[in-house]
Amino acid sequence: MKTNISIKNTVIKHPFIIYLVKFFAIFCIAYYGTIAVEGLAMPGNHYSSFIDNYLDYPSALRQSLLQGAAFFLKLMGHNTFIPDPYRLQLINGSWVKLVYACLGVGVMCFWLAFVMANKGKLVKKITWVLVGLVSIWLINVLRITLVLLANNNHAKMPLGLDNHTFFNILAYAAVFILMFLYDKRFKKKKIETIEKVLL
Repeated sequence: MKTNISIKNTVIKHPFIIYLVKFFAIFCIAYYGTIAVEGLAMPGNHYSSFIDNYLDYPSALRQSLLQGAAFFLKLMGHNTFIPDPYRLQLINGSWVKLVYACLGVGVMCFWLAFVMANKGKLVKKITWVLVGLVSIWLINVLRITLVLLANNNHAKMPLGLDNHTFFNILAYAAVFILMFLYDKRFKKKKIETIEKVLL
């Protein structure tokens, strides 16, 4: 009986199990919390004016993506305007609509959970979180830019993919590269610490 309890305690206290619990807790809070904020900021049954006015970061993210794409399009010689909070349109041309599913919240929450659940100092974690979020944001801005130009020129996305799949492939590829770099940096730091102790 004591052996079974000991095995259970060992499994529960295993670093990987602890990491998984932390990862899923952070991911769920970030992901479903964002969905809740988006819902409460929309006029309707459960509308909250406080959240709408002060905590509506999904709308701020949407606006930053639209403005970012507009900036890149201007650099390429295309004039755009934003007719409403959801759309970016070329003057006398096509437009794209950025609904909640287009914001990249899932991949952003994945990256946030990966870094925050890992070991390391808080300052370094925040730095890595910001690097990842900016990278994902930039990929999304480029995706929106390409989609708008493709729509305007009646062209298809590369490899015949729809724009959501195209974004997910690029975004998760960037996240996996960042995960590799983060893990490599952490292992290097661990080796340096061991060497200092031994010397």
